[in-house]
Amino acid sequence: MTPNATEDTSGFADLGLRPELLRALSGLGYEEPTPIQREAIPPLVEGRDLLGQAATGTGKTAAFALPILQAMPAGGGPGSPMALVLVPTRELAVQVSEAIHRYGRELGARVLPIYGGQPIGRQLRELQRGVDVVVATPGRALDHIGRKTLQLDALRIVVLDEADEMLDMGFADDIEAILQETPEKRQTVLFSATMPPRINSIARQHLNDPVRIQIERETDAPGESPRVRQSAYVVPRAYKPTALGRVLDVEAPEAAIVFCRTREEVDQLTETMNGRGYRAEALHGGMGQEQRDRVMARLRSGTADLLVATDVAARGLDIEQLTHVVNYNVPSAPESYVHRIGRVGRAGREGVAITLAEPREHRMLKTIERVTKSRITVEKVPTVADLRARRLELTRSALEESILEDDLEHFRVVVDTLADEFDLVEIAMAAVKLAHEASGAAADEEEIPEVPLRTEREGRDGRARREPPARDDRRGRGPSGGMTRIFIGAGRSAGVRPQDLVGAIANESRLSGRDIGAIEIADRFSLVEVPDNATDEVITALRQTTVKGRKVTVRRERFDSR
Repeated sequence: MTPNATEDTSGFADLGLRPELLRALSGLGYEEPTPIQREAIPPLVEGRDLLGQAATGTGKTAAFALPILQAMPAGGGPGSPMALVLVPTRELAVQVSEAIHRYGRELGARVLPIYGGQPIGRQLRELQRGVDVVVATPGRALDHIGRKTLQLDALRIVVLDEADEMLDMGFADDIEAILQETPEKRQTVLFSATMPPRINSIARQHLNDPVRIQIERETDAPGESPRVRQSAYVVPRAYKPTALGRVLDVEAPEAAIVFCRTREEVDQLTETMNGRGYRAEALHGGMGQEQRDRVMARLRSGTADLLVATDVAARGLDIEQLTHVVNYNVPSAPESYVHRIGRVGRAGREGVAITLAEPREHRMLKTIERVTKSRITVEKVPTVADLRARRLELTRSALEESILEDDLEHFRVVVDTLADEFDLVEIAMAAVKLAHEASGAAADEEEIPEVPLRTEREGRDGRARREPPARDDRRGRGPSGGMTRIFIGAGRSAGVRPQDLVGAIANESRLSGRDIGAIEIADRFSLVEVPDNATDEVITALRQTTVKGRKVTVRRERFDSR
């Protein structure tokens, strides 16, 4: 059954949002609220405190951003911010700021991200001019509070986003100090992927009779599990279109659906994939019924081989020749993942489910594995060499098929003529080269940087824990592949803990905690692995900040391989 053509943002309208926000959501292609948005927005609009358990990718940014904008007074607020959002990393600060700006464009919302590594002069100027919402990392927020440049007198809403991450990174004291500076009568919102005891302790101390929300997990219907090979690729956001094309080039699906979050993303990705030579079609709620029917007819007839769609638009579709399902983003909930991969592997046929995850979404993959009780293999993105090999293999297969099935006799005169002057192997190689180029094989591409992932184990509370390297294995050896080890002149005697180093690096550089490799803390110094391409940035950033309240020596480790 094909979805109705009347899909719009009516789901958001049911949540009582003001018209300006509904128009913004419609323009961005949002079709219906995610579970966390549906449950969180109404009580937040009412002014209730909220404690929400929601993992990355569930749509929680909109769940708190829309109520913040809903509470903005008409004609703009005072010069001091009415909302403060605390986040663990500068990457997330920028991401949340951009989202709030997009949602609140029609309201004229003034949003300012504040984080380390950015010139403080610009932040000071914007704060002086007046802002409505500040999105900040705890360290830089506390710095501005100490300078008296961030005034919290008019604050009405405080949001702690990814609270467990902030605690893991050593920001507990900073968060406590910031909350002490906020007005007593305020609305407080806390989102966390997990609920360890210390999160509940913060909630008891700082939240007033909060609404508690946890996304309910659907139970799988009894029956046979689909035969689906599940894999994931962890890729920086900027490289995702390239990674998708490369994975599809290697997989060579008969037909595939790529799931995106919004209409806008669907349209952009469809254009990108057509530019790469795929026969891609878009499917989303902004299309009319007749247009959708044409898209499905092209897919079923083989005229198109790639469907880029939103969940709502693809609901109820059954495409017999479908071999691959691709999650362009980690699904908003494990049940969404189950529903998507159920579209392949039917009736005993084998299928493939591929997920492209950003580094900070890696934890969500683990959550999906636990809930679905299935294994998702994290694989390396195919390299340029892998791609060349695959394309050459396709050319070889095409030539083999032509030799076996085509009538080639009338080309013999060309070969005989050239054979008088050239070796037959040289003639064959030149013919293969021309056939390979004529097949549309792309020119060499840049390599996609490999994202180093931590080895993790689970603690008693079900949380993923860092698996420290074995001491005997690590001592006297170089860093992991793709990583550089940096020396930091402070260790156990200075009270340095792993979360202090992770917090300092993530707060002052573009890296997130997920990007940081092995950490070793000795009595008077520490060693931290960071990606090769970010080493200079991390060293520069750490030299300009403090670790445990003091300046420290930071340099590349002088590794002796003898």
